[in-house]
Amino acid sequence: MNNMQWLDEVKFNEQGLIPAIAQHHQTGRVLMVAWMNREALQLTAEKNRGVYFSRSRNKLWFKGEESGHFQTVHEIRLDCDADVIVLQIEQHGGIACHTGRESCFYRKLTANGWEIVDAQLKNPDSIYADKSAEKASTNPHTLAMNASTAQSEQVEVLNYLGKMMAERKAANPDSSYIAKLYHKGLNKILEKIAEESFETVIAAKDFKTEANAENKNDLIYEVADLWFHTIVMLGYFDLDVQLVLNELARRQGLSGLVEKANRDH
Repeated sequence: MNNMQWLDEVKFNEQGLIPAIAQHHQTGRVLMVAWMNREALQLTAEKNRGVYFSRSRNKLWFKGEESGHFQTVHEIRLDCDADVIVLQIEQHGGIACHTGRESCFYRKLTANGWEIVDAQLKNPDSIYADKSAEKASTNPHTLAMNASTAQSEQVEVLNYLGKMMAERKAANPDSSYIAKLYHKGLNKILEKIAEESFETVIAAKDFKTEANAENKNDLIYEVADLWFHTIVMLGYFDLDVQLVLNELARRQGLSGLVEKANRDH
C-alpha cells in the first residue's frame, strides 16, 4: 500500500491518536479497544497484523509481542466522522485480554452490579513471561522446572493448532481464512508457504542489516506465519503436528521427555 493519501483522511486527536476497536471477523464480538497513532495504523494496514500505540509506555506495541496471541487483520474500516477505526481480526490463541479471556469485555452489568460472565481461558501468569527471567536462579532444579513448563506450553499450542486445522477443514470457506485455504486446495497452501518463506528470508536480511525492535518483530512474525502455514499443510494431509515435534526431539535424544509431556497434558 504505497499511496499514503488514505492516512491523511483519518482524524487523529490532539495527541495524534485514534481509538481502534478489534472485532472477531466471524462472530462480530468486540474483543478489545486500543489506541493507534499514524505509524501503528500504517503498519497494521501494511502487515495485516494488529499494531497499536501504548500511551502508558509511549511506544508502538505489536499485539502478541509478549503473549504470543497476535492478530491477523482481515479488514480495516473507518467511521463516518473518520475518528474511529474498526478492525475485523482473527485472534490467534483465542485470547485477546491480558486477563486470559477471549475478550476484554468480560463483565456484564446485572442487578448485583458488574458480574464476570466469561471464563478465564488461561492463567495470565502462564501467558506472560517474567521480565526478570534472565536473572532467575541457575539452580538445576529450577531450570528443570522451567524447561518442563515451557515444554508443556509448546505442546498446548500445537494441540490447539492441530484441533483448529481439523475443525476448519470441514468449515464453510467463507467462515475463516484457514477454511478458505483448504477449499482452494494444496497448491494454494504451498504457494502461501513459498511466499512466507521468501518474506522470512527478507525479514532476516533486514534484521541483519539493521537490528532494531521493529525488524526483530518483523522477523518473529514472518517466522510465525511460515510455521503457521506449514501446520496448515500438515492438516491438509491429516498429519498431527506433534509428529514433527517428536522427530525433532528424537534427533536431540529427547523423545522420552516429549512423550512424558504428552501424557501429562
